[in-house]
Amino acid sequence: MHELSIATAIIEQAGKLARSGGADGVSAVTVRVGELAGVVPDALTFAFEVARDGTALAAARLVVEQVPAQAYCGPCAEEFAVGMPPFFWCPRCDQPSTELRRGRELQITGID
Repeated sequence: MHELSIATAIIEQAGKLARSGGADGVSAVTVRVGELAGVVPDALTFAFEVARDGTALAAARLVVEQVPAQAYCGPCAEEFAVGMPPFFWCPRCDQPSTELRRGRELQITGID
């Protein structure tokens, strides 16, 4: 379960950011997780709850914002959902797409 190592990294980074901002504690960490990031949001939340024990974020909760995968079709300028499993074929003009616009995110977006 690689979500545990990701959760540990989130806790470490959020702790550093909170300290550098002069915060005494952290009540929540918000992360954006793309549909194609290879991370299971429920597993990440569980791993965060396990990994936070004994750290400065022991009372913090993890807020996961899921980002659906979106591709762009150059020939017809259509943006469309890729879905799972990913399908990079434009539903409007029936052409393949090579541009993924969203869906691979894995980033901390907020610390409260």
